[in-house]
Amino acid sequence: MKGLTTLWNPGCDHAGIATQVVVEKKLWKEEQKTRHDIGRENFIEKVWKWKEEKGDRIYLQLRKLGGSFDWDRACFTMDPKLCRAVSEAFIRLHDENIIYRSNRLVNWSCTLKSAISDIEVDKLELTGRTLLSIPGYQEKIEFGILVLFAYEVIDFEKKIIVATTRIETMLGDTAIAVHPKDSRYIDFIGRYVQHPFCDRKLPIIADEFVEMEFGTGAVKITPAHDPNDYEVGKRHNLSFITIFDDTGNVIGDYGQFTGMKRFHVRAAIIKELIAKNLFIEIKENPMVVPICSRSKDVVEPLMKPQWYIKCSEMASKAKDAVKSGELKIIPSRYKKIWYHWMENITDWCISRQLWWGHRIPAYYVKIINPTIKVKLDDDYWVSAHSENEAKKKAAKQLGISADNIIVEQDPDVLDTWFSSGLFPFSIFGWPDKTEEFEAFYPGTLLETGHDILFFWVARMVFLGQKLIGKLPFKEVYLHAMVRDAHGRKMSKSLGNVIDPMDVINGISLEDLHKQLMNSNLDPKEYKYAIEGQKRDFPQGIPECGTDALRFALCAYTMQGRDINLDILRVQGYRFFCNKIWNATKFALTYLDSNFDNEDIQSANDIVVGDNDWYQNTLKEKCVQEALNNYLADYSYLDGYKPSQIDTKVYQAFIKLDNDFTNYPHLHRWYKHMTSYNNQERSMFHAEKGKILSQCGCKIHDHNNRKKQLHYESNIDSWMLSRVSYAIKTCNEAMTQYDFPTATTACYNLWLYDLCDIYLEYLKPVFQSDDVERKYAAKKTLFKTLDIGLRLLSPFMPFITEELYQRLPHKKQFYPSICVSPYPEVTEYSWRNEEIEKDVDFVNKVIKNIRSTRATYNLPNKIKTEAFLVCNSNSLKEKLLEYQLLIETLSYSTLKTTQPPTGCAIITMTDKIQVHLLLKGLIDSKKEIEKLSKKQEQLIDVIHKIKQAMEIPDYNVKVPLDVQNSNMEKLTNNEGELQRIIDALSVLRAI
Repeated sequence: MKGLTTLWNPGCDHAGIATQVVVEKKLWKEEQKTRHDIGRENFIEKVWKWKEEKGDRIYLQLRKLGGSFDWDRACFTMDPKLCRAVSEAFIRLHDENIIYRSNRLVNWSCTLKSAISDIEVDKLELTGRTLLSIPGYQEKIEFGILVLFAYEVIDFEKKIIVATTRIETMLGDTAIAVHPKDSRYIDFIGRYVQHPFCDRKLPIIADEFVEMEFGTGAVKITPAHDPNDYEVGKRHNLSFITIFDDTGNVIGDYGQFTGMKRFHVRAAIIKELIAKNLFIEIKENPMVVPICSRSKDVVEPLMKPQWYIKCSEMASKAKDAVKSGELKIIPSRYKKIWYHWMENITDWCISRQLWWGHRIPAYYVKIINPTIKVKLDDDYWVSAHSENEAKKKAAKQLGISADNIIVEQDPDVLDTWFSSGLFPFSIFGWPDKTEEFEAFYPGTLLETGHDILFFWVARMVFLGQKLIGKLPFKEVYLHAMVRDAHGRKMSKSLGNVIDPMDVINGISLEDLHKQLMNSNLDPKEYKYAIEGQKRDFPQGIPECGTDALRFALCAYTMQGRDINLDILRVQGYRFFCNKIWNATKFALTYLDSNFDNEDIQSANDIVVGDNDWYQNTLKEKCVQEALNNYLADYSYLDGYKPSQIDTKVYQAFIKLDNDFTNYPHLHRWYKHMTSYNNQERSMFHAEKGKILSQCGCKIHDHNNRKKQLHYESNIDSWMLSRVSYAIKTCNEAMTQYDFPTATTACYNLWLYDLCDIYLEYLKPVFQSDDVERKYAAKKTLFKTLDIGLRLLSPFMPFITEELYQRLPHKKQFYPSICVSPYPEVTEYSWRNEEIEKDVDFVNKVIKNIRSTRATYNLPNKIKTEAFLVCNSNSLKEKLLEYQLLIETLSYSTLKTTQPPTGCAIITMTDKIQVHLLLKGLIDSKKEIEKLSKKQEQLIDVIHKIKQAMEIPDYNVKVPLDVQNSNMEKLTNNEGELQRIIDALSVLRAI
């Protein structure tokens, strides 16, 4: 709509860990089998089957939501084209030694039996003793404690007391550490302690990492199961002893402890320490527990050989890109998070011990001929697209025949974010230099959630800069997280996920319950989820439609902040859709097929010429105006798709260096052509010769042809001014991705300006015999509908498309609203702030009259006489210019004669009063009785509010939002009470 080239490429990643977990749960629930029971190949088949079912659901949701994707380009990260790109990227980075293999401490999920990255670890802060539910344990496990126990020092007849939050890892202790300046332990440094459960002697070492104030000042060192201890172990050349297997069970020669679960062995160890008189005590202790975001298991640091990507250099470039403004992050407050991550980057562990995903294209090399004397590392790997290629590559590197080599592919798969990080260019055929790649990489804008700024955005930036040498996009817009109405994160484990399809189509409470029943929800959580649904959706979810849901989400979106999705608000926007529909339907009764909108839609003025006519005629104003008029009806010079004639005319214009300020449609076309690169222009189809085919110009002076609307009323001008204001507001807001401001502008234009004021004003106009005024009103109404629908289209594509097609376009305008020009301020400069101020005041008069009528319970069908008393003739004349508007909207007849007795007096300013005649229209006794009861009720309400505000320490004890709410209630009720007192005074005088 803005005249720019757009491509929104849909795609799905394979969600390695999440998908495998779901399918494994499904397999166990349906067949009581694990993936190991059915084997890798059969398990992968089941994952593909599940993907086909659920993947289609995701695309169905996106289609139903009206996403303007290019569906022919839809990609999946496991598609052959993308798999090839993944392998190529790995091979290139491995060959450059950017990817390397290392045996080091990793974050291990015992539930997943896989390594996870640092960013996939949630930090759960505990203030003290806390019982947590851990996968694989029926009972809850206690955390937030500090266990103190003693080691006996060899040949010293003393014990050294250590404190630990993980008593289970003491089986793997290989040292005791103290601070070198801690005077309590000077005599201990250099001695050894005896491990109580095995024949192992542990040195007492000095290291400055020890906090003297923590616990006893002496800490146990378990290098194979703690990140800090790992570093200490490397510094002091300690042994690294792994005591847990992949499932978290104790391994090694530890007697009764061997084979026990890691959290069960805690109690057994403490029991034995007590028996050996080594146990001291247990203290409450604040701590942070690392939780796997995928499995919710407690992360276990384990020594594992894994594949890593060196990130420091890539992170430095990514940081510089944001600092220089080359990459823009919106909202800007996330730049601080970006800088923090880039400055504290660690190498990225990209291998996962899963079956579902891209198998790592790395091969372990062995020499099978013992006579060949080649020095080969114990861990020698090559990367390649196939086993045969790997053998050849290894043979070349080692300088031997491939027949003397066997290779074995790594069974692990790559982190999902590795393939997702390649998405901006893998979808266009990289590593091949395709036309699509040249045309569409890099992109312009990435829109995503702020929760995956590092997961996905950073990785795309890393890999784009490293492999292509260019950023993958110029801007990153981070949308808000959608939460439930209570502010909780939507989670399948909580059962509070709202399916957009259910909001669009509506769903009963019973069917919501069925969805939970058919899910993989933990039985413990099922009951709570059911109760939550009953509480939140007692009548189910009402049918709201796509447009209402889209509009609600955009209206909610304060940049980057979370959205607490209230279905009632979405339903409110469904009612707004009804209002738009009914308003347009009403308007169309006056804009029938005979309506002449010739002066609104520019005629198809045709420039016709021999061969290269544009080489010599484009500098002529008549030609530029003719092109401008033509482009008011078409997107391009050959219709609705760009052709070679567009390229030729564009290139001719470049040489002329024209200013198109006075030709908005030509300016839009020129901007659009500028957005294409040479590669894209070369792909335009050949012109069909339908439009620009002969010599000469058939030009009409558009300004002379246009009929001037001499009969446009002030309200017509006001309506167009409001339209112009909405255009300006929407354009500015959309440029800043400020969607709430844009939706508010559209909402106010349609509901308050068009429906509440202008359409009500038009009813008597269209019923009158004033042909000229009706003609002007129709023109204004058409412009308002046409522009209003186009402004609303990005948010509500379906209802606007339907109504746009019903507008009385005499000639073919645009085939769809989504390819019509988005309204620009330069095209519709109708803003008149003076008239807007006048109507604002007039509207204030109307609202006061209507409020007074409501106070005296006057129905709309009874018209009142409103006497205008004004001591300023100019002000009186100004108000009388809007007499029809005032009378229509206030259900009154405006008079300027002396007001009679029996009137309610409305004071607008020190210069204006309105006397509303009540005498003869109401039963004053009944009204006095009603208002007296209302007065008593209000006095009681005000008394209770004041009582609540007079409690001791009110300003300290009561939350600020409650204080503000009470003050607002008090002000409103006191204002209403005063109006009733004034009304009673008037009634008693009648």
